[in-house]
Amino acid sequence: MQTKDIEAHYAGIIEGLGEDLNREGLIKTPERAAKAMAYLCRGYELDLATVVNEAVFSSTNDDMIIVKDIELYSLCEHHVLPFIGRAHVAYLPRGKVIGLSKIARIVDMYARRLQIQENLTVQIADAIKAVIEPAGVAVTIEAEHLCMKMRGVEKQNSTMKTSVMLGTFRDHQATRMEYLQLIAD
Repeated sequence: MQTKDIEAHYAGIIEGLGEDLNREGLIKTPERAAKAMAYLCRGYELDLATVVNEAVFSSTNDDMIIVKDIELYSLCEHHVLPFIGRAHVAYLPRGKVIGLSKIARIVDMYARRLQIQENLTVQIADAIKAVIEPAGVAVTIEAEHLCMKMRGVEKQNSTMKTSVMLGTFRDHQATRMEYLQLIAD
């Protein structure tokens, strides 16, 4: 990531707003903002193989595994404003399980990119499916979008919920209902 280029763009934005870059509070703001943006978008520098880091293990377990309430922070690709929420990820193993922390790292890798929640949900589910080939994957994300709270319609109590169901979670209502009940608790 070229933080010097990002820094120059932030300087242009601040000047475009009519501010003085030599004002005491703004002297290092373009540099700080560039570093912050690089951090917030660090998911671009990661790939699935690196994140998983071979933390896939053989298992005879075939019961549902759920990781709930994985906090996530992302930036909407339409306004570059944050959306903040939590993800619930479940899968039905078929001979392989993934290291627990790797699920949260997969969520972070995709969330730390300019993103829309709908695609983020799909990317997480597809990644889990690709890595361990389970019988099914379910991902639900609940988030608050600052582009709806701070601008435009300004609805302070709105949240968005998205879900993706693959394999058994899509094909068997009882499995889907069990998942939905477990994440509601």
